[in-house]
Amino acid sequence: MARIKVMVVDDSAVVRQVVAGMLTDDPEIEVLCAVADPLLAMARMKVQWPDVIVLDIEMPRMDGITFLKKIMSERPTPVVICSTLTEAGAQTSMAALAAGAVAIITKPKIGLKQFLVDASDDLVSAVKAAARANVKKLQALPVVEKHSADVILPAGERQTAMLQTTERVVALGTSTGGTQALELVLRSLPRVCPGIVIVQHMPEKFTAEFASRLDGLCHISVKEAQNNDRVVPGRALIAPGGRHMLLRRNGAQYFVEVMEGPLVNRHRPSVDVLFRSVAKCAGANALGVIMTGMGDDGAAGLLEMRKAGARTVAQDEESCVVYGMPKEAVKRGAVEKIIPLGAVAREIMLQL
Repeated sequence: MARIKVMVVDDSAVVRQVVAGMLTDDPEIEVLCAVADPLLAMARMKVQWPDVIVLDIEMPRMDGITFLKKIMSERPTPVVICSTLTEAGAQTSMAALAAGAVAIITKPKIGLKQFLVDASDDLVSAVKAAARANVKKLQALPVVEKHSADVILPAGERQTAMLQTTERVVALGTSTGGTQALELVLRSLPRVCPGIVIVQHMPEKFTAEFASRLDGLCHISVKEAQNNDRVVPGRALIAPGGRHMLLRRNGAQYFVEVMEGPLVNRHRPSVDVLFRSVAKCAGANALGVIMTGMGDDGAAGLLEMRKAGARTVAQDEESCVVYGMPKEAVKRGAVEKIIPLGAVAREIMLQL
């Protein structure tokens, strides 16, 4: 089987050395080269084009965003952003995702070398996921124990009085490719729509910028969830990076609980945690939507939602950047209906 050919573009010699070394250690990956800026990268790409590019944002001569846009317009290629984690960086990295980047690996300004070593599994996984990504769908717009949702919310009986309320709720879960997919869905919704709760796998501090960006683009209100936020019509709450989000109910009203906890399916926030809480609190008053993403987070929770009487849908393979999470949900019998990305907003409106 052919190895994944990777190019590293970063002006830091330390980053180039460490990233290239950890990628080379994986037998499925071959590092073609590690260069200091996009102009050097373009010269090397004339000789051999990589399968995946690991790209910094702030570099001399040409910044990473400009380089990314050039690549995506000329020859779409999976790109993993390796970015310094600052508030300004979060905004820039969101621009990179909007321009077509597949994933983001955050890096600190202090302790960089050790961080990169500690995050080697995340980087390798991101590169492998990027290699499988359908980047044409983006143009439009450490190893840990794998916990289940049991570590956050035990499985059990749902609230028996739930059907007495007419309040509806929509739960969306997504990962790789999800930033663009969510933008398309949420921008298609009118002001009057069911309350929405969302888990998008994304690093801490990036979700606030992501929510703020969507809020400025959409008819509905979009915000990063805070503990005890109400779930109300015309509003979408996005789980903050680094914390789980659960749906709760008080009488006829829904609200969210934002909490710390172990990684679930190697993620925090986890789609499984959200979906299980929706199954318990909303039952048949809910719609579950699982969208593009790598892995199987959300598949078990969506099955619980379906068993609790909720409607469940999955994004189809053709419109997914990575058909991992929806595929696993379909395999487990969790999905009632498979639909293209363009039909998700319409399906949400059927909840009214």
